[in-house]
Amino acid sequence: MNEAVVESFFLIFTGSAVIASLAIYARQPLLVAYIVVGALIGPYCLGWMQDVHLLSKISEIGIIFLLFLLGLDLQPQSLMTALRKVTVVTLISSLSFAGVGFLIAYLFGYTITESLIIGAAMMFSSTIIGIKLLPTTILHHRHIGEMMIGLLLMQDFLAIFVLLVLLSGESGQIDFMQVGITLMALPLLVLFAWAFVRWVLLKLIAKYDRIGEYIFLLAIGWCMGLAELAEVLGLSREIGAFLAGITIASSPIAQHIALTLKPLRDFFLIMFFFSLGAGFNLGLLPEIALAAIILGGAMLAMKPATFRFLLGRQSERKVLAWDIGFRLGQISEFSLLIAYVAFNASLIGELASHLIQAAAILTFLVSSYIVTFNFPNPLAVNEKLRRN
Repeated sequence: MNEAVVESFFLIFTGSAVIASLAIYARQPLLVAYIVVGALIGPYCLGWMQDVHLLSKISEIGIIFLLFLLGLDLQPQSLMTALRKVTVVTLISSLSFAGVGFLIAYLFGYTITESLIIGAAMMFSSTIIGIKLLPTTILHHRHIGEMMIGLLLMQDFLAIFVLLVLLSGESGQIDFMQVGITLMALPLLVLFAWAFVRWVLLKLIAKYDRIGEYIFLLAIGWCMGLAELAEVLGLSREIGAFLAGITIASSPIAQHIALTLKPLRDFFLIMFFFSLGAGFNLGLLPEIALAAIILGGAMLAMKPATFRFLLGRQSERKVLAWDIGFRLGQISEFSLLIAYVAFNASLIGELASHLIQAAAILTFLVSSYIVTFNFPNPLAVNEKLRRN
C-alpha cells in the first residue's frame, strides 16, 4: 500500500511537471495539463494508475481545501459596490447560459434532470483562467478588475448554492425537503462560525500570530473542524470549508494565511484536476464528441456577446464590455466540480458527466487562445500585449 501511494505521487507530480512545462510553452492553462496527465496515465488510457478509489478520496480532500481557500480570498466589504453593479448582469447571463445548455443537452437525448444539471454547469466562468490571464495592475487598480472580480464572486455564490442542492441528492433524485432543512441549518452554522471566529479564533491569532507553524495548523484545524460540523448538521464538508474561509476573510491576517496555505492549495489543485482527468473515460469520447463541440462552441460564442450586451446596457464602455466578455467566455472549474458531485450522487449518468468535462476542457483551451492572442495578459505571445 505504501509503495502504491508513493508510486501514485511520483506519477502525478512528475507527469504533471513534464506536461505543465509543455503547457506553459504552448501558452495553455496549467489545469488543462493536470487533466491531460490524469487522462493519459489513468485506468482508461495507459493504465499506469488503476486505483480510482484512491483518486476519489484524494479529490474529496482537495475539494475541501480548495473551497476553504476560495472563501478565504473573498472580501465582500471591499466588493459591495461592484456586486451591486453586477448582480443583475450575473443573474440574467447565468439563466441565459443555463437555458441554452439545457436545450442543447435535451436535444441530444439526455434526461430532464441531466439536462438541468448540464445547463447549471454552463452558468459559470473560470475564476482560475479569468484571474490568471488578467495583468496584476489591471486586476487591482482598474475598473475592469473590479468588475471581473464582482462577476466571478457572484457566480461563485451561485455555484455554492447549486452544489448545496446537488449534495442533497441521493439515489438519483434531489431531496427538496432535505434542501429546505439544510437551508435552515445553514444560518445556524454561519452564526456559530461568526461567533467562534470573533470570540475565540481571532484572539488566538492575535496572541500567537508570530508563531507561523501554529497559525498554519490553526487555519487547517478551523477548516476541517467546521467542515466536519457541517457534515454532522446535514450540510456538507465542502460548504463548511467554504464558510470557514469566508468567516476569516476579513481578518487582518487573512492574506497571510492565504499566502501560507498557497502551496497547499496548489498541491490539492493538481490532485483534484488530475483525478478528474484519470476518471475521464476516453472510450466514451466518440459518443459525446459532437455534443461537446456544439455545447462548448455555443458557450464560447454566447458568453462574450451576452456580457457585451448586458454590460453595455449598464453604460460600460464597448471595449471594456467586450474585454470582460471574452475573458469570461469559458466554462468554469466549478462546472467540473458540479459534474463530479452530480455523478457521485447518481443524479447524472457517465455520459452526461463526461459531456460537461469535455465541453469545459474545450472552452478552457479555445478561450485561453483568444485571450492570449488578443488581450493584455501575462502569457501573451505578442510583446505589445504582454502585461505582468
